[in-house]
Amino acid sequence: MADADPAIDLATARRRLVVDGLGILATAAGFGFVYGLSARTAGFSPLEAIAMSVLVFAGAAQFAAVGYVAGGFSWPGIVLLTAFLNARHLLYSAALAPWFVDRPRAERAAMAHFLTDESFALSITHLRRLGRRDRWGYWFPAIVTTFIPWNLATLGGVLIGGAIPDPSRFGLDVVFPAAMGGLAVALVAGRREAVAAIVGAIVGVGVSLAWDPAVGIIAGGLGGPLVAMAMPGAPMRERYPADPLPLGVHPNAPERLIDDPTRPSS
Repeated sequence: MADADPAIDLATARRRLVVDGLGILATAAGFGFVYGLSARTAGFSPLEAIAMSVLVFAGAAQFAAVGYVAGGFSWPGIVLLTAFLNARHLLYSAALAPWFVDRPRAERAAMAHFLTDESFALSITHLRRLGRRDRWGYWFPAIVTTFIPWNLATLGGVLIGGAIPDPSRFGLDVVFPAAMGGLAVALVAGRREAVAAIVGAIVGVGVSLAWDPAVGIIAGGLGGPLVAMAMPGAPMRERYPADPLPLGVHPNAPERLIDDPTRPSS
């Protein structure tokens, strides 16, 4: 991903975000459906499964929690293990923070609840493409392309319940890996990103097989970027500006304010 596209305006950037989000919407629905099936099979009531999707909304961590519950883990252990699994969201938050640092604390807390792998990938791509903050560019992927389809699909999976005794026969078990692979490819824009993705995948898979999948995700998520950052070449700051332009400032004319930041800039 390069710096802000000088030829793109707000309306065009948002249209591209909507198109990019269609694939994520489909995978979120498929993944949520499989989660609903898994939760019901593990003994969750419909209310419990749906409440977890609404209140926790953590994708892979929800799958892990369902497995831990089925395995008889204690609740403190489940909370600790799923917290480790979701530790990567700290890195996501750090990447998004410069774009929303001056927003109210309550709004940022709400944004944190809806932060997922998918919403991060879509929103950070949109923000870097545009070169300035666009709150709609975060809330659209967070709510429309992930939260709503995930929860509707969870409801469908719970209601169908045991009608599909072996989801793997239909290929439903590959929905999540396929979605994550697609996100990784979309975020690769150069040598460093490719190295980070490859090293992260190797470390993550290796640690997962040798120890625990939750630890593997953390190790891969940290190891890949660290190796990429150690590579010689242009510093990341030159490629991705750390200080986005304030809301209402056109990327090609910082001195000119846009009266209505929700309208496409000319």
